[in-house]
This record gives sequence, structure tokens and C-alpha cells, in this order.
Amino acid sequence: MKFSRAFASIILTFIVTSGAAADLPLKKVLTLKAAKILAAGAETEANKRGATVVIAVVDDGGHLLLLERLDNTQVASVEVAIGKARTAAIFRRPSKDFEDQIKNGRAASLVLPGATPLQGGIPIVVDGKVVGAIGVSGNTPQEDEDIAKSGAAATEEAIR
Repeated sequence: MKFSRAFASIILTFIVTSGAAADLPLKKVLTLKAAKILAAGAETEANKRGATVVIAVVDDGGHLLLLERLDNTQVASVEVAIGKARTAAIFRRPSKDFEDQIKNGRAASLVLPGATPLQGGIPIVVDGKVVGAIGVSGNTPQEDEDIAKSGAAATEEAIR
């Protein structure tokens, strides 16, 4: 039995497209509303400490969703907070991991594309997947991380 090219093309298109949609995974995303809740959690902690910080929230690709610079925070912390958040999102781990690697002699961590190896970036995890991250800059490394963790702790509230 002979098939025409047109008929073969139709059959091939059907085979390719019929299975494609079923193979596409669904993923949760960090919305602006959720980012505001995360930032509010971090801001509350910063205010308790009297800390002047920048809070950056990014999506899973490291793209900025929300930025807050609290009053009297140094301007240089804007880019640093974004970098910390981006690092935590795209590498799927706290930015402190890279700072620790460098402290422990792994200088190669300095040249990782897109990495800001400074403590203060925390991934936002939902159902075991990183959906974004929060980065904080302006105070000591430990305070920055603690404030970021306070923001990340609001994840459950943010995804409702």
C-alpha cells in the first residue's frame, strides 16, 4: 500500500503533537503577590532588628520581581541583594554555599557565571522545587541571611 507525502505528513504531525502536550510538566511560579508577602516577612524582621537593608525577590530564572530599599540603606546594596537572590535561584541553593566554597579554598567559585558568592540569598522552595529566591544586603552577612530566611519562612502564606 502506497502513502502520499501529504498523508504521511499528516500522520507524522498527529504522532508528534498528540504526545507533546502530555509530556509538558506543570510548574508553580512565584507571583508578584507572593513576592510582596515574602518581602514583607523580611521587612518585618529587618525592622525588628533596626536593620537598613535591600530586599530583592526573583523568579526561578533569577529575574527581578520585587525590590525594596529600606530608608537609609546604602545604594550599593541594591545590586548586591539582586545578585544574592539571583544566585540562590539559578543555582538552587543558598548563596552562602559559594562563599563557603571560596573560604575553603575553591577559588573556581569566583568565576561561576551569574554567581554572587555572598551570604544572604535563600531559595524559595514549593513542593520540592525552587520557584524563586530572596536576597538581602546591607548589614552583616549573618543578619542578611537571617532576614532573608524570615522572608522565605512566609512561603506557605505566600502560595495560598
